[in-house]
Amino acid sequence: MTEDGFWDNHAAAQEVIDATNVLKDKYDNFKKLDDSVENLKVSAELYDEDPDDELKSEMEKDIAEVDAKMRSYELTMLLSEQYDSHNAILEIHPGAGGTESQDWGEMLLRMYQRWADQHSFSVEVEDYQPGDEAGIKSVSIMIKGTNAYGLLRSERGVHRLVRISPFDSAGRRHTSFASVDVMPELDDSIEVDINDDDLRVDVFRSSGAGGQHINKTSSAVRITHLPTGIVTSSQAQRSQLQNRQTAMSMLKAKLFQREQEEQAKRNAEIKGEQMDIGWGSQIRSYVFHPYTMVKDHRSNYETGNGQAVMDGDLDPFIYAYLQWKLQEDNPK
Repeated sequence: MTEDGFWDNHAAAQEVIDATNVLKDKYDNFKKLDDSVENLKVSAELYDEDPDDELKSEMEKDIAEVDAKMRSYELTMLLSEQYDSHNAILEIHPGAGGTESQDWGEMLLRMYQRWADQHSFSVEVEDYQPGDEAGIKSVSIMIKGTNAYGLLRSERGVHRLVRISPFDSAGRRHTSFASVDVMPELDDSIEVDINDDDLRVDVFRSSGAGGQHINKTSSAVRITHLPTGIVTSSQAQRSQLQNRQTAMSMLKAKLFQREQEEQAKRNAEIKGEQMDIGWGSQIRSYVFHPYTMVKDHRSNYETGNGQAVMDGDLDPFIYAYLQWKLQEDNPK
């Protein structure tokens, strides 16, 4: 930063500053934890020499605080992939099943919104397609905050719900599915080659949550990438131009992630590995009848408190996934 010309390119300079701040935070947090552990050791030695109930109570409180900070720090260190620190683009697409699966999609949307609120992340609804009777047909949201993508990449895949249907007058048990897609928001430093001739751009009237000019102006934009069939849309912004920029940003993220997955698949084939990187694999089951249990099928983490999970208590699943992924990537 003290070198001549550092500030000539403001964008590049800001990238260096941001990266430095991330590393500085990791270092400072580690030093604080180290100091806290040393203080606990001193307290333990004092207690051994002169047992005291007041000191014991204070130590128990300090141990609980350090344990919480340690888990938080460990979680941060597990977020080591290149784009983990980025904002997250999250999409929910209900499976077959009509109102049942569309309602399940909206339940998942509420779950992620509550989780984001608990982490002081902001949520912007970029595109919202309401269901015919209830729920959603699809939704795209932007979750903004440090490590949003790194934390939420654990959610990519198919989510399965088993419950007594509130839409079935006979009170029968139903199984519903919804797929969740998670991508990092990319900045201008990531280049994705998109040919304008490969795009079909449609404009339509905004509808549902997030529309600024609902049924008044054709401000919403839908972009179809013809070679791949990937579709992105935005209706949350005030103008057609803004919605087009948002939809293009989402398309860029999808094409980039598609290329990353194809590269990972090619690498696995070269190594002779069997690798499922598709979107279709079921990652988690939410069972609310005849018993209550939410279980992740990768890490095998499970809980009987399904209501807490639906209220946004996802951190134990995220933490278990990151540990599982670390072991998968480093089998030795």
